[in-house]
Amino acid sequence: MKLSVLIPCYNEEKIIRQTHARLSEVLDDYAGRVSEFTFELIFVNDGSKDKTEQLLIALAETDHKSKYISFSRNFGKEAGMLAGLQYADGDAMVIIDADLQHPPELIPQMIDAYEEGYDQVVAKRNRKGDSAVKSLFSKCYYFMVNKLIDVKLVDGVGDFRLLSRKAVDAVLSLQEYNRFSKGIFFLDRV
Repeated sequence: MKLSVLIPCYNEEKIIRQTHARLSEVLDDYAGRVSEFTFELIFVNDGSKDKTEQLLIALAETDHKSKYISFSRNFGKEAGMLAGLQYADGDAMVIIDADLQHPPELIPQMIDAYEEGYDQVVAKRNRKGDSAVKSLFSKCYYFMVNKLIDVKLVDGVGDFRLLSRKAVDAVLSLQEYNRFSKGIFFLDRV
């Protein structure tokens, strides 16, 4: 199995080395325990104004598993995710934020679920540790948004997910120019 990990980046110079190190550590450890497992890290620089691009170039030069795509300007996270999905050639892909808000340590569990036959494995954040005010605002936001759109958004479900090649190919077959990933990846149960 080959896993492609897509990491959209925008002005991440302060954290990108740590993100690379954590992802590499988790996936190298997994590869050491599982036969015939390989991975690639695909960083998508979304027109960063800091030194993110230079750091990604250096990572790609020193680590053959690290690749990057760099946009000439900021097109937004949706465009970055699409570019990464188009570029990746893994049997499965994980989308993870560059700022380490998504714990890379969950990726092996996501792979296990994929190997059980799931085409999409989604991580869901809990609100433990959030202030009562933040939790209230979050609940109000999702309540209002869900009244306005046809797709049900679930509090705590973001872009941190694993997609099978079959799911990626289905997403790439869609012709939408302006994408809304949470709608495309919609699940009727979480």
